[in-house]
Amino acid sequence: MRFLPVFLDLQSGVVLLVGAGDLVRAKLRLLTSAGARVRWFATDGNYDLGGLEDAEAARIEPATGDPLTADLSGVLAVLCAGAGDIGVAMSVRAKAVGLPVNVMDDLAHSTFIFPAIVDRGDVVVAVGTGGASPVVARRVRESIEAILPARIGDLATFIGGFRKSMHERIPEFALRRRFWERVIDGPIGALVLAGRRAEAETALKDIADPSGFAGANAQGKAEGRVTLVGAGPGDPDLLTVKALRALQDADVVFYDELVSPEVLDRIRRDASRIPVGRRVGKPGIGQEAVNRLLIDAAKAGQRVVRLKGGDPFIFGRGGEEIEALREAGVAYAVVPGITAGLGAAAQFEAPLTYRREALRITFLTAHKAEDAGKVDWSVLTDNKMTIVVYMGMTAAPSIREGLLAAGRSPQTPVGVFARVTRPDAQAAVGRLGDLPDLVKQIDGGPAVLIIGDVVAHSAPWRHSKSDQQSYLNDVISNLLEAAE
Repeated sequence: MRFLPVFLDLQSGVVLLVGAGDLVRAKLRLLTSAGARVRWFATDGNYDLGGLEDAEAARIEPATGDPLTADLSGVLAVLCAGAGDIGVAMSVRAKAVGLPVNVMDDLAHSTFIFPAIVDRGDVVVAVGTGGASPVVARRVRESIEAILPARIGDLATFIGGFRKSMHERIPEFALRRRFWERVIDGPIGALVLAGRRAEAETALKDIADPSGFAGANAQGKAEGRVTLVGAGPGDPDLLTVKALRALQDADVVFYDELVSPEVLDRIRRDASRIPVGRRVGKPGIGQEAVNRLLIDAAKAGQRVVRLKGGDPFIFGRGGEEIEALREAGVAYAVVPGITAGLGAAAQFEAPLTYRREALRITFLTAHKAEDAGKVDWSVLTDNKMTIVVYMGMTAAPSIREGLLAAGRSPQTPVGVFARVTRPDAQAAVGRLGDLPDLVKQIDGGPAVLIIGDVVAHSAPWRHSKSDQQSYLNDVISNLLEAAE
């Protein structure tokens, strides 16, 4: 993010505008619609204000003389549109005195840019692309326009009218936030959005105990809770709607190291973020310490999210955490996530089940060689079973030896799928006998191993230059013969 979105109070000073033609007039309409006072230097001498309302035109001061020597006292920002070489010179002057400057379509000489704007009164949404593509920004704005309620600005104004009085009645900050969340998300907010403001005001005034309405406990304090949230394998677009809501409501988020930065970006900006996970070969704080952090934060009245890569209940130790929360008397909820095995299957087109070929799935973990040694591989030799191994890169040689010793064919298709659903996802496919060599082709984890005939249907297998296609044909032929 090169440009930080800010909202400038244009009524606290003057905007100096330099330029001519349709470009500068478009900026005049935008600035005056925001209530700005504009000092306009028309470089072509044409100060025609046709098309503007009288109230808007009254805020425009036609200026004469050389803008390069004009008095800049009281000026909030400098804007050049259709100004030619004067725009570059004005940029140099504005930067010299520390004034924000925008030269239209010239990022090199601009210190701020104009975003695409969704205007709903007191609710304004700004969409920018760092100046790279105004068309993309406009398309995003159009999407937001389509989903944003027409009266969302009225809702903000409504809340603003009651904010001070309600804050005096609700001394605790956490409860104030929850009070307004319940107002916005509940019947009162719906009334405002429906244009029934008078009814909404009556309903709000009828709340006799605002702290109780916000969910205060018997001591008048905010009630804490913990939500275990599955972050999925990495792509933030795979978060569920419920997961996004939990991340936006959280006061503190305890997250695993494998949670992607893009997912972390979906957390509310002012929420605390605390890493508590560990990577292979690195020490962690321990599960008991994590449990204690969750319990203490919840008992302090915070809304806690325990954010886990994949799904909390698939090798995520979520069961242990809710058991600790239950014993401590802490309220909790679980939001499932897409586990890495499913993410790999979807991204690389490796169906975990396939009619007549793969009728069962086994999920297992083999973090180390000794973990693989504890697995009863004899129950995993069925050719119609797909095996999905988590954290199995280090133990790949032991996994191969265990399956081969139990009778699984060394020709069984396998795939190593790393960093699935992320931009740097990687796959290596081949045969079970070559599994350790396939792992060496991967540039680091996390990764899942998929073992079974279904891997022969995957996109990496189809695109490989080995004899894998012939193997798939053999499998299909065998199935047809068996069916006859």
